[in-house]
Amino acid sequence: MAESFDDWNQVARVGRIISAKIVKKEVAIEYYYDPAIPALTNILIKGFMADLDMHEFEFNRTHWAVKDVDLFRVLLKNIQPRRRLPKVFSLADPENIEPSLVSVMMPFDAKFDPVHRAIKQAVEASGLRCRRADDIWENPSVIQDVVTLIDRSKIVICDCSEKNPNVFYEAGIAHTLGREVILIAQNEADVPFDLRHLRYVKYLNNGEGLAALGEKLKQRFADLS
Repeated sequence: MAESFDDWNQVARVGRIISAKIVKKEVAIEYYYDPAIPALTNILIKGFMADLDMHEFEFNRTHWAVKDVDLFRVLLKNIQPRRRLPKVFSLADPENIEPSLVSVMMPFDAKFDPVHRAIKQAVEASGLRCRRADDIWENPSVIQDVVTLIDRSKIVICDCSEKNPNVFYEAGIAHTLGREVILIAQNEADVPFDLRHLRYVKYLNNGEGLAALGEKLKQRFADLS
């Protein structure tokens, strides 16, 4: 980490030393930054400097220091982000995404059953698992089952056909939770204006159209794997 002096926005990086050797009476150290760990501001580190066995003066001195602490345990304790939890339904904390789970959000109407079967076939042909909200009954509230399913899923397919408000709400939840969302629709006009900048798969609800939908979905699953 860089010296702070009056700039507490200096940042520190976390990495690993991969070699240390003496070269011409000097110690040569080779190291790398861990890209999975974001830079930490000095002011943030100052807030838990006691856990790192650091002292105030160390922020204003260029020096090497070896501390007898578990760095990753300290970081997990102090900077692990917690989910901002909603009030109208519950989310698991921490989140628990199932890498093979694909959930389907669509109108609960018998005429969509062939669409669901085509989607399920494409999902299973790709080595994934397909679930729809009516497949589960884990909570007294339907919306809680829906949200839990979305939260567990890696991929969420949302059928915008017939402008179903429930599907729009579920698509918003999936986008907010950072899931991979695949939009499908039978009619371009069914895709809400706020979502039209996103790619979607247009399909026909007949044998040939559903076969084509399945192929497009399998290609998308392959892209996301």
